[in-house]
Amino acid sequence: MYEPEEPIEEPRSNSFWKALRPLGLAVVLVLGFWLGLKLGERRIVDAPLGRKERRSQSTAEGVAKVRELLRYIEQDYVDTLNQTEFIDQAITSIIQTLDPHSAYIPASDFAELNDPLNGNFDGIGIEFNLLGDTIFVVAAISGGPSETVGIKAGDRIVSVNGESLSGKRITNSDVIKKLRGPGGTKVRVQIIRGGISKPLSFTITRGKIPIYSIDAAYMAVPGTGYIKISRFAMETDNEFYDAAEKLLSQGMTQLILDLRGNPGGFLNAATGIADEFLPEGKLIVFTKGRNRSREDYVAHPNGLLEKMPVTVLIDEGSASASEILAGAIQDNDRGLVIGRRSFGKGLVQEQSPFSDGSAIRLTVARYYTPTGRCIQKPYRLGENDSYNEEESDRFLHGELFSKDSIRFNDSLKYKTPGGKIVYGGGGIMPDVFVPLDSNIMKTLTLRASLSNELSQFALTWADRNRAMLMKKFPSGNGFARNENVSTLCWQDFEAFLKRDKPDVRTPSNFKTKEELKTILKAFVGRNIWRGSVYWETTNLADPIMVEALKIR
Repeated sequence: MYEPEEPIEEPRSNSFWKALRPLGLAVVLVLGFWLGLKLGERRIVDAPLGRKERRSQSTAEGVAKVRELLRYIEQDYVDTLNQTEFIDQAITSIIQTLDPHSAYIPASDFAELNDPLNGNFDGIGIEFNLLGDTIFVVAAISGGPSETVGIKAGDRIVSVNGESLSGKRITNSDVIKKLRGPGGTKVRVQIIRGGISKPLSFTITRGKIPIYSIDAAYMAVPGTGYIKISRFAMETDNEFYDAAEKLLSQGMTQLILDLRGNPGGFLNAATGIADEFLPEGKLIVFTKGRNRSREDYVAHPNGLLEKMPVTVLIDEGSASASEILAGAIQDNDRGLVIGRRSFGKGLVQEQSPFSDGSAIRLTVARYYTPTGRCIQKPYRLGENDSYNEEESDRFLHGELFSKDSIRFNDSLKYKTPGGKIVYGGGGIMPDVFVPLDSNIMKTLTLRASLSNELSQFALTWADRNRAMLMKKFPSGNGFARNENVSTLCWQDFEAFLKRDKPDVRTPSNFKTKEELKTILKAFVGRNIWRGSVYWETTNLADPIMVEALKIR
């Protein structure tokens, strides 16, 4: 079973009537195509006589009618139709009349949407940033093709397959198109490396590149481990197990599990992680639908962390599989949930492929936490815009700043075995609410206005000071808490703005300045040691993380 990301938006035409005519034809085409291939081939076996039999007969008659009309259009319609384009548009339109999470994936988008959850893609295996017209290598992924041939962090790629990038405006998508490709194919790159006067040339054979879903795993303070999960992909539960074992070897006696901003993914990845915390036989989640019988997911024996105190961090961006995991911990009285109310997605999708490489993700069931609550927030069929705006409504109504603004329906009240009151119908409400900082809008506005300057300076500053920082902090340990680095980096940033960006001003407000200072330092850390150091740096001043560390 599959928990998808948000539906793909339907392309829109400038003229209503102009769009309506081909769309109407496309609906006819797609109904004939879809119903004929999918429904027409299905037979209801061992069904009692009555409504189901009549419905099947009615469907067959409808398919025959659509096929007849399709033949008529193909023979006599005045214009030539691009059937592929119209069918994609029509299926998207049909699916958008259902719930907000059913979605159609055109063949052209399939790999892009599925690779992050499948856990790999074909490419050369680098993390990069763009610095002007240069591809700046942040890291060569461990075990990947680039690391194998000797590409290193700090290298600058100046040409690809003989095509110079100098003086050209390129985007991230341009870089991906140039470097990605089928496994086994080759790409030639020329790089400039600090300390070497002449460019170096490498031929890299593309291969499978792992996509990791554990963004960070480190010891936040002695005894307290921290793991951040960005998505629930095919290998996430295995990644989590490895990260937890590593932290246990470093003396972890309790864990902070960060699911903030995690939109979900595979159901089995979430249940696999919950299984590590819960004793044998404990219910993790169950699913059921109109035509799907109840299916229980229960814990197996010998979970790695069954005795480990755990705190789960969530916010309004935590959805789907994240809510399954948080709900399993909360409903079994297994640990504390801290943060803000989660997104509220309690629908389960199955992905079914078509022969042309496209696929449909159809909602087939709802999931329920162990106490029996469905945390799906309200929606109306086909009204996806208002559904998707619910997050911004929370901000406008003050919910993100005060838990007193949240109202739950008493009819959706449930009780855990330990007597704790929990609610369904709108996400997971944390046990400990931590509001957004009232200063957040000022910080976000300034961060947005300085985004280019912050990222550009962090990249160049990290590269210029790479040798010094690597010598002082070989694995990144200690970097986040080093105030001398923070001060020096910020002073250099202000000098950079004064010299090269005289129209840009840094904030005078102390709190906002300190927050931007932390962000800049985190960018520097990520450009040298990748993800864990970034999160270790930002977490030092994060209100939810600070609250979680108090509970020890």
